[in-house]
Amino acid sequence: MTELTNKFDKIKTVEEAMSHIVDGMTIMVAGFVGVGSSYRLLSEILEKNVKDLTLISVDAGDPIVGPNHIIKNGQVKKLITSHIGASTATKELYNAGKLEIEFSPQGTLAERIRAGGVGIPGFLTELGMGTTVEEGKQKVVLNSKEYLLETALRADVAIILAQKADEFGNLVFSKTARGLNPLMARAADITIVDAKEIVPIGDIDPELVITPGVYVDIIVQGGSDWPWPWE
Repeated sequence: MTELTNKFDKIKTVEEAMSHIVDGMTIMVAGFVGVGSSYRLLSEILEKNVKDLTLISVDAGDPIVGPNHIIKNGQVKKLITSHIGASTATKELYNAGKLEIEFSPQGTLAERIRAGGVGIPGFLTELGMGTTVEEGKQKVVLNSKEYLLETALRADVAIILAQKADEFGNLVFSKTARGLNPLMARAADITIVDAKEIVPIGDIDPELVITPGVYVDIIVQGGSDWPWPWE
């Protein structure tokens, strides 16, 4: 994996961005059922055929959108998620013992990612008590009440889709497509942004910036929407 040398030279080619995607790493992919996901970068990961990935995503996508394709291709060894219902391939791989899945309730998953981005190692929650969610997790008693200790999540790389980015990486997201994008952008060692539009610094009203550029390492021009590039 190449080193990032100039924090102010963030606009790269897709090939340069993909040089940071290697076997065995942990990747966060934003979006829910494909909304807010970068189809372009997911297709590049599929094409590069990196293996043994740990994937953190709110869902597994479905047969057409989201990260389903890289899961189906056998590139993911572990999936940390809240929902797999629409992805037949994910269910089949899990039932065959070829994919490890760690489930978190959706709100808990979001908070684990947020915690990873702000340097909190873990937090206490009642959610999941008395269910399979509590299996293998530490319990803590606070004020005579028992809670689960949920640990923070971080990744080597976060794949982010933005509606607009300036050259420094200040980001604007479209409506609900922001989803976990802002949280994931803060919780990875390298944040790669697929931007539908790239504008000069100063062209975005500071009041509209959702993710500050300090959290962004690489910007690629693209922002591909439906369908996948080869469909």
